[in-house]
Amino acid sequence: MFRSMSRAFVKESDDAPELPDRPVSGHPNYVTERGLALIEAELLQYRTALADAQAAEDRDAIAAAAREVRYWTQRRASAEPQPPPADDDIVRFGSRVTFERDDGRQQTFQIVGEDEADPAKGTLFYMSPLAQALLGKSVGDVLRAGSGGAEIVKIEVR
Repeated sequence: MFRSMSRAFVKESDDAPELPDRPVSGHPNYVTERGLALIEAELLQYRTALADAQAAEDRDAIAAAAREVRYWTQRRASAEPQPPPADDDIVRFGSRVTFERDDGRQQTFQIVGEDEADPAKGTLFYMSPLAQALLGKSVGDVLRAGSGGAEIVKIEVR
């Protein structure tokens, strides 16, 4: 008959478990000025969380915060700040674009980097299908948007 060994006799490492790194896309890490500030804010937040977790000797929190620090440090190191578009003639990285869909709905999005993108808040990752359809277009151009079409009605430099 087998008996389980008491945990008192099992040596545990003093180090926090290391979580696997967050995946990072292979696309260039283009960022707007705001996008770079967001990356720096995330890095500061997780460095603070890591210090707090270490002070509390919370191994799981240390592992989680260390993983985020590694991710955001890499994102900061690979960030390629892009200047705002010089004009509003065509859609470029950083442009804010308003288009009207076939059903009459108007939508406005800014083309941004991966970490800044949040379609619900009006920002699109520059490699997303919709952003790719918009890039290089001008006011009056028609493009495929989802299952229908859309016409660009305004381009703004932000």
